[in-house]
Amino acid sequence: MSQNTEPKKYKRRFGDRKDGRRLRTLPPMQRVMPYIMKRRSDAQNTFADNFDITEADKMVRAKVKEGMTNFSLLHIILAAYVRMISQRPGVNRFINGQKIYARNNIEIVMAVKKEMSLEGRDTMIKVVFPPNATVDEVYEIFNRTVEEAAKVDGETFFDTVAKILISFPGIILRFIVWALFALDYMGWLPRVLTNVSPFHGSMIITSMGSLGIKPIYHHIYDFGNLPVFLSYGTKYTVNTIDREGKVNRRRFVDIKAVTDERICDGYYYASALKMLKRYIQAPEVLNERPEQVLEDVE
Repeated sequence: MSQNTEPKKYKRRFGDRKDGRRLRTLPPMQRVMPYIMKRRSDAQNTFADNFDITEADKMVRAKVKEGMTNFSLLHIILAAYVRMISQRPGVNRFINGQKIYARNNIEIVMAVKKEMSLEGRDTMIKVVFPPNATVDEVYEIFNRTVEEAAKVDGETFFDTVAKILISFPGIILRFIVWALFALDYMGWLPRVLTNVSPFHGSMIITSMGSLGIKPIYHHIYDFGNLPVFLSYGTKYTVNTIDREGKVNRRRFVDIKAVTDERICDGYYYASALKMLKRYIQAPEVLNERPEQVLEDVE
């Protein structure tokens, strides 16, 4: 993989998609796996771990004192994920039409409530982050997107499209959905749709902690190209004993992930997830830009 301090701009070639470039130098076995496991739901792997967020909690309190009133653990997790992709770009791949692509952007999807109530409506947001973003920049970009979504009265563009679709008789709707699958398979789905689609992106994340429950394993969708679904739960305290026998109170959060195993091998995934954990457990590195941004293979 090549190394740059800024994202490299690639010239689009035949076989590339609007949202990604086709990877042509992958090992033959990896390239054939999407033909064996045709559906994303066939290729789901699950991962669970608990992350020490004691230092992350300290950062949250410090950022709030600095005036970032809405700063939370979510922003640190997002910044850590963006930084992880900058160093392990293979996790930002996706599969469409049985081909493996490197995504052009880091696009993270999340459902947010316009009002925190049982009747409050959910809306899906998609946030695009530069791979060299700091945690402060992630905070600003994410909050700006949430605020813009909250200002929208009534339905979002995606809600409007869904409403139009369900207005058709069932048999016609089934054909339309089939046609959307076919267009997506061939890379012909209009970019205006993939730009807002919650089924297309680098990762989708959900906070079960905001609901007061533990994280869940959430399936990834066959439609679209999301390769990772990340879920995290409520914070909790654990008494740990250090090497000197001293008892320390540490804060933890459980994280669960469902991944598309076809985009990269287990060793690569393990390396990326361990890196994500390090960034969350020692988040001060996220205050600075990465020394380099790694590019995926050709």
